[in-house]
Amino acid sequence: MKTQIIGTGLSGLIGTRIAELLGDKYEFIDISLSTGVDITIFDQVIDSINRLPGKTILHMAAKTDVDGCEDEKILGEESQSWTVNVVGTQNIIEAAKRLGKRIIYISTDFVFDGTKEFYNEDDQPNPVNWYGYTKYEAELHVIASGLDYCIVRLAYPYRAYFPPKLDFVRRIIEKVKKGEKIMALTDHVFTPTFIDDIAFAMDLLLEKDLTGIFHIVGSQFLSPSEASDSIFKIFKLKGDIETIKRADYFKDRAFRPCRLALKNDKITKLGIKMSKFTEGLQEIRRQISP
Repeated sequence: MKTQIIGTGLSGLIGTRIAELLGDKYEFIDISLSTGVDITIFDQVIDSINRLPGKTILHMAAKTDVDGCEDEKILGEESQSWTVNVVGTQNIIEAAKRLGKRIIYISTDFVFDGTKEFYNEDDQPNPVNWYGYTKYEAELHVIASGLDYCIVRLAYPYRAYFPPKLDFVRRIIEKVKKGEKIMALTDHVFTPTFIDDIAFAMDLLLEKDLTGIFHIVGSQFLSPSEASDSIFKIFKLKGDIETIKRADYFKDRAFRPCRLALKNDKITKLGIKMSKFTEGLQEIRRQISP
């Protein structure tokens, strides 16, 4: 019999792939707007979870539009981003406490300010935009809950297929196909993560009931300009890449941390292989054109 996992956000970019790759081993039950559950309404959360025997809640649902969240900052705790990311998480926590569940909470690299060379799990978060602040606030509620928990920080996920939403890799590919110019940052560092690797790391967290904070991210941090070069090379794309600086690219947009280089030593020491960006791209190309 499959182990049941209760999930929020399972219909998204990452959740659908986790359910696809681990579906032979786990039964994933989605509680979300698409299944009639609003996580910001506690009665709906507790009623839906109360009917399910699964002992783990994989909480992935969030408002992740960084600029959209920043536009709401003036509304504070009345904003949709606060209601979804913080209140929604508080509701999941309270339901888990009442029903004896554990939580795996999906967070983000945006809890950091980008001023260090790199970040480990024990580094102190210091978010610099509203999206990062709401996600870190939710982390603090998870930590203070008294529950068995995992906090999983992800960064710039990408995969081979997902028609409802383009990740940054497929967005670049589609732009090139349309003959559009690619604007690529040179003074910004990020840590792209192959979603298939996230799924296999999640399997370990679920199977071993691991607790604590984990950076489940790729094994290579680089600039968007370098990432674009790799995408062009591996997918044999023809087109223009124009380099640009952060001051121009993010003008009139939410401030982004400058250097989000996250280390994944903790999860790799447990035997999980997290791909370098070039390795992930090569696997995507293989999946698209076997």
